Amino acid sequence: MLARRVSAALVAALTVGACTKADNPMSPGGGGTSQFGHVFVVTEENTNYSDVIGTSAMPYLNGLATQYGLATQYYANTHPSIGNYFELATGQILTNDDGSSTIENVPNVVRSLGAAGKTWKSYAESIPNACYLGGDTGNYARKHNVFALLSDVANDPTGQACNIVPFSQFATDLANGTLPSFSNIVPDLCNDAHDCGLDVADSWLQTNIAPLIASPLFQQDGLLIIVFDESGGDNANGGGQVVWVAVSPKSKPGYQSTTQYQHESTLRLILKGLGVTTFPGDAAAAPDMSEFFTS
Repeated sequence: MLARRVSAALVAALTVGACTKADNPMSPGGGGTSQFGHVFVVTEENTNYSDVIGTSAMPYLNGLATQYGLATQYYANTHPSIGNYFELATGQILTNDDGSSTIENVPNVVRSLGAAGKTWKSYAESIPNACYLGGDTGNYARKHNVFALLSDVANDPTGQACNIVPFSQFATDLANGTLPSFSNIVPDLCNDAHDCGLDVADSWLQTNIAPLIASPLFQQDGLLIIVFDESGGDNANGGGQVVWVAVSPKSKPGYQSTTQYQHESTLRLILKGLGVTTFPGDAAAAPDMSEFFTS
């Protein structure tokens, strides 16, 4: 097991002198004008907040948390994984069966994006080909990419399903300036910290995400969210306390929030940030996360 030794200097950097939460964040009923042109979400796996923040386990992610925005009271919704991924995509815990292959016909992020004229892709590492709707293969776990289980996608195998692409396409789309409005990024079972150490996941982030953050496209109007699906051994508020970091040129520097959030607030932020005003499920009344960003 990876040693998780606390770095006093890093703890100080994360706790001393950081901004506190805004006095008057936007109300849950807000929406409207697009704040970001491109939103990216990377979901990591099964790790307690205390095993990451203020430790030496993930120095790159801790550096982002120090420089940009950190939700210090963010909780997953349930155990195991799949219910949290559905919460992020639909605002509902549709099942807690990680082996489920049920196609879900409910309001969801794909439907909301499409109705607003926004584009999306799910960049999934280790899938065999674009348009892949199949089950687990190699280091790919479908439960970590529930887009393939949304009716809007699964029932359109030559259309919407082809927005599910191998992660190798991400660097190409970034280089070509063809990234969609919303990018769902799915590391494989090793690189998301499910089967391999946090050091492996952190190295993957630095290799694959640092070029995105440095790109002119991102620096103009990007928002990156890095979030863990559930804790490793904590049931608080359903799924335990997890790390949530927001990176953007519009981030308040070194900002730490003590507001309690869960995955439905991330879904709301994804959509609202892109100017979408139709929020599925629990996202409709979820606490708004505008406090992390400059107006």
